[in-house]
Amino acid sequence: MTDLVTWAELGGALAAIGGAAYVRQAHPAAYWSTVGLPVSVARLLASYSSTMDACGLTVAPSRWRVLAVKATTRREVRPVPPRRGVIRPTSTGLRLRLRLAPGQEPADVAASAERLRHAWGVHAVYVRDVKPGVVELRLVGFDVLRKVRMPRRIDAGLLQVPVALREDATALVRDYRAVPHQLVLGATLSGKSMFLRNLITGLATQPVVLVGIDCKRGVELAPFASRLSALATDPEQAAELLPALVKEMEDRYDLIKARQGIAPGTPDEEITSDIWGLPEDERPAPIVLFIDEVAELFLIATRKEEERRDEMVTQLIRLAQLGRAAGIYLEVCGQRFGAELGKGATMLRAQLTGRVCHRVNDEASAKMALGDIAPEAVYAACAIAAELPGLAVVGDTSGGWSRIRTPHLSLADAAATCRETAHLAPDVPALTPFRPYVPPMPVKASGSVATPQTVTD
Repeated sequence: MTDLVTWAELGGALAAIGGAAYVRQAHPAAYWSTVGLPVSVARLLASYSSTMDACGLTVAPSRWRVLAVKATTRREVRPVPPRRGVIRPTSTGLRLRLRLAPGQEPADVAASAERLRHAWGVHAVYVRDVKPGVVELRLVGFDVLRKVRMPRRIDAGLLQVPVALREDATALVRDYRAVPHQLVLGATLSGKSMFLRNLITGLATQPVVLVGIDCKRGVELAPFASRLSALATDPEQAAELLPALVKEMEDRYDLIKARQGIAPGTPDEEITSDIWGLPEDERPAPIVLFIDEVAELFLIATRKEEERRDEMVTQLIRLAQLGRAAGIYLEVCGQRFGAELGKGATMLRAQLTGRVCHRVNDEASAKMALGDIAPEAVYAACAIAAELPGLAVVGDTSGGWSRIRTPHLSLADAAATCRETAHLAPDVPALTPFRPYVPPMPVKASGSVATPQTVTD
């Protein structure tokens, strides 16, 4: 009987271990909430002082503390770790604040992030500077980029779109007013189209003018035609659309001049204000221009096409340099974007503040996107595996960068959102000739089918 009980207990223990391993692999969020969170909190509380000492984050105690310890006890006076705040559990990890001791800086804690990760048994540790003398540790319990789940509550306003999840479990909000223009690079099947799809659907619910240039015959942007105010599907149409956007930008500058009393002959480059200083009833709607496969605008085969290319590149550079104040923003996508595309490519890229690099085919492509703003991010971009579509590295001119992943959004759902929000598209008379034709949706027959009656004797 005793042997049977022993074998039953052993089988139950093995089943519990196997179940926990399965939940950890298949449902990491559930495993963290039930098992990982209590274990990590216990490790943190039990080993906080010794871990800080091993990481070199302790300092000598103050003179008053030394006198108090010697007067009350005979214990050895040990170095003091940073004062720890309240531990706040989250659905993906933990958060706590540390008050740094005199002489310490946030870089000291950031340098020990990898040691803290191993000591407390979490997936990653991130350090954020809150205010002078206080840093926040964000502990992530599992790989949140393996299965993306966006945070439930995200503060976003006009021209702000939560488009992806960062590796520290916070949302990447694409803010066009903070980062007016952005370059998105990625090879085929890298997730670049999914990133663009999330951006369009996020802006579709806002009073924003959406304009598209898709020289692949519109295969990427045509499904969103019901929400687009203008769409060009080949270089010839793009050559007609871009001058209309430049003319709209100039008209908006004239509106700003008239409102602020600036002389009509003042060059556009000397106007430092923007449309957001205008009254709301006079303010024109912002315009976001999406360009898919920008290299198609640079490719030429004849002399005539070269002249057209030069004109389009000049207009794009003008929009990138002056469009922000007029409320015109660029989202440029492609597989490569370097000097080999032709004259003006490097100058245009320099105006694109934000950079997003998905999986690329070579290191040179990653350097095109990130090499001039965050050289360390180039190696992270080259390490993206093909099995993780949507994974990317995002950076900006401040030098900071992080890994992100875009949540999956089906094309049917994105197109349905654009159809439902088609009435929100602001009216821009200058773009009316370029508005895409949207065929009416087929109406399903609503007649009921009669059910045959049972024949009886």
